[in-house]
Amino acid sequence: MTTRGAQVDEDAEDFDVEEALALVNEGNGHPSGPGRDGPGHRATPHPAQPQEARHRAVPWPQARGTAARAVRAGARRAPVPVSLDAALGLVLAAPLTALTDLPSFDTSAMDGWAVAGPGPWDVRDEGVLAGRGEPEPLTDGEAVRIATGARVPQDTTAVLRSEYGRTDTQGRLHAVGEVGHGRDIRPRGQECRNGDQLLPVGTLVTPAVLGLAAAAGYDTLTVVPRPRVDVLVLGDELLTEGLPHDGRIRDALGPMLPPWLRALGAEVTTVRRIGDDAKALHRAVTRSGADVIVTTGGTAAGPVDHVRPTLRRIDAELLVNGVEVRPGHPMLLARTKENQHLVGLPGNPLAAVSGLLTLAEPLLRTLAARPAPEPYALPLREAVHGHPHDTRLVPVVLRGDHAVPLHYNGPAMLRGVAAADALAVVPPGGARPGQETELLDLPWAAAGIGVCFT
Repeated sequence: MTTRGAQVDEDAEDFDVEEALALVNEGNGHPSGPGRDGPGHRATPHPAQPQEARHRAVPWPQARGTAARAVRAGARRAPVPVSLDAALGLVLAAPLTALTDLPSFDTSAMDGWAVAGPGPWDVRDEGVLAGRGEPEPLTDGEAVRIATGARVPQDTTAVLRSEYGRTDTQGRLHAVGEVGHGRDIRPRGQECRNGDQLLPVGTLVTPAVLGLAAAAGYDTLTVVPRPRVDVLVLGDELLTEGLPHDGRIRDALGPMLPPWLRALGAEVTTVRRIGDDAKALHRAVTRSGADVIVTTGGTAAGPVDHVRPTLRRIDAELLVNGVEVRPGHPMLLARTKENQHLVGLPGNPLAAVSGLLTLAEPLLRTLAARPAPEPYALPLREAVHGHPHDTRLVPVVLRGDHAVPLHYNGPAMLRGVAAADALAVVPPGGARPGQETELLDLPWAAAGIGVCFT
């Protein structure tokens, strides 16, 4: 990984104003946050709503489980054959079965001589090279120069490595040391026989899988296609270029979400800027043919938060209506059609990342038939403040056998997560130094940028 962002000593950097107010207000029984869940909108009080929202919100582990199970049987797209160069990162929908023996003939494992019987041996003038037809058989007392990967002549006893042989003045070959029968010969079918299952359904196609498939005779692989995702960016306050001005801010999610979704296995089919237009949002949602619609902002209850009203208007099934997690508690998951879901992300950038990892990742993983990552935990090097009721997701870097929390981790901040390897899942009440904490890897931290975004 690259050099991480610098930390500061003041605990105040752990929270931005919105987060700090949430802690104070919840303790006093007041609303837990502004009516708009993203930057650039004023709060609109709704006295009765916070208590109802608290009852609707579900614990963070439950929300992830609901997202992973949201896909109904038969909702995945039909498997498709793709060329090897298009299969990286997809999942096998059919077993990888050997189409030939590997190797398909006896081959030399080393450069040297193919020898027959005990030595010394008379050496033929012509050698045997890889990629040529079947060579002439050997007779006892005969040897021939052979290259790595070349077909071994019939009746060969062993391959004598170049460094283990010497020739005398008469041109006869002598072995330096013992020559065991079959030495340095890769026999036909050593790795597999025609028809052997090499990899099962559900295997993630890695570069090594591509190599094995090619060696086993494949030109195409049958895979689960990537789920198609439409991204709808909401908010009249967002700029697409230049510096913030006149109360408007740069859109961070439009550039960030598409590659992040691709890293989670999706095919991003559309990125559309809707603004705060309820009719345009309704039109975009109802006309989308994607497997998943991802919206940014508009998930709270302010005057221009149109996601929930739109879902009610189309009679969508709300599966997750708020999550007990900070940042990102107004996130939601809905079933808009039999085979289509909508993930509503908060508008604040780090809150949107929280929604991606909480709801979008398990949903897309199931649609793409990707295996679930093995959960793991590391002790924290420093204490992390906790929320009284909710889980917190905090950017961390991995240093040896510890996770080091990063500052600048408020809902509107990306400075911390831009330097992070993972997010620590901090339970309600916080975590003390040395406490083991579950970690959510960021997709590029282990895989590398090139592999992750292919």
